[in-house]
Amino acid sequence: MSRLPQIAAMPLTASGFAPFGDVLESAGPPDMLINQGLCGRYHDRASLSFTEGRAGISLFRAEPQTLPYRLELLERHPLGSQAFLPMSEHPFLVTVAPDADGAPGLPCAFLTAPGQGINLAPNTWHGVLTPLHAPGLFAVIDRIGPGDNLQEHILTPPVLIVAPTRLVSSPIKP
Repeated sequence: MSRLPQIAAMPLTASGFAPFGDVLESAGPPDMLINQGLCGRYHDRASLSFTEGRAGISLFRAEPQTLPYRLELLERHPLGSQAFLPMSEHPFLVTVAPDADGAPGLPCAFLTAPGQGINLAPNTWHGVLTPLHAPGLFAVIDRIGPGDNLQEHILTPPVLIVAPTRLVSSPIKP
């Protein structure tokens, strides 16, 4: 049996994830204090984008996975962005890939820190929701409306995502 191509997951940072969307987190000082100074507001942290339709909030409960993780499927939503907000303080795995002439390009993987969420830009190739701990519960804000808003691509061969080594991503190895 041949060895699968593999990539190492790297820590999720705003700059590293910028080509794919927004990192949602409350790091650093808040943009403003509200509620008589008792609440810090981290203002306007994601650009929600939809063609026709409206924003909706759904709850997803996904089965926890482990690293190494076998990435077999990437999908994208051409008609709108999609935000994932964990409803627990556990990290999760985020896999994304640039577009390469209508198919996913070289994937990369990120590990969130506890409390981080993401907002995927419209048309961004991404793996399925991949919590690493139970309960795997997320609030998801995405487009609700008519139209074909899901494209899927099976990876042949699959890609094995491994834990970070020295917090540096490694390129895909054949």
